[in-house]
This record gives sequence, structure tokens and C-alpha cells, in this order.
Amino acid sequence: MEITDIRVRKINSEGRMKAVVSVTFDGEFVVHDIKVIEGQEKLFVAMPSRKTPDGEFKDIAHPINSTMRERLQGAIISKYEEVRELEAAEAAANDSAEETSLEASTEEALEEIPAE
Repeated sequence: MEITDIRVRKINSEGRMKAVVSVTFDGEFVVHDIKVIEGQEKLFVAMPSRKTPDGEFKDIAHPINSTMRERLQGAIISKYEEVRELEAAEAAANDSAEETSLEASTEEALEEIPAE
């Protein structure tokens, strides 16, 4: 079973839940609502789950062996970090563009002030 697509649908900067992800397998089967969680030492993946009547949470879908779990978690965290870095770069570029625009506006305003 191959992971053919990973979509980071939501990124949170606050709290321990950092992202919600959808993963497509073999281009034919998708699992939604996989969560990227910030643990005490590293990020980890929580599979989609539901609450049982006795208050316990049970996974709806999950890997059945450690090899697949490690492969899935590695791919999801790698994609999350890639998307997070892209968003940070875009934010920095937007901040830089706003700063340049503000500087140009300030220079234009100063040029319009008559010298005494």
C-alpha cells in the first residue's frame, strides 16, 4: 500500500494539536482527520477516533503493524513541516513586501513636504 497524497488541511500555531491531515493510499482510499500532535519531546500522529459510550476513544482507522505506522507517521510529519516552512516563508515575504511598500510611501510623503 503506497501513500499517494498527503494534504495538510489545517495548521494551528496555538495548542498541542498542530495540524489536521488527510492521507490517500494507492490513489483510491483516503483517511481524513489524522492529527499532528506536539508531544513533550517530538511530534506524533493521532489517527481519527470516536468516543465510545463509556467515554473511551477508539481509532476508526489505523495501521496494524509498526512498520506501516512508522512509515505513515514519518510521511505525515515530513509533509507538515514542509507546509509549515512554506507558510513561514510566505509570511516573511509578505511582511517584507509590506515594509518595502511602507518605506516607499514614507519617502513619497517626505518628498511632497515643501522645504523651508
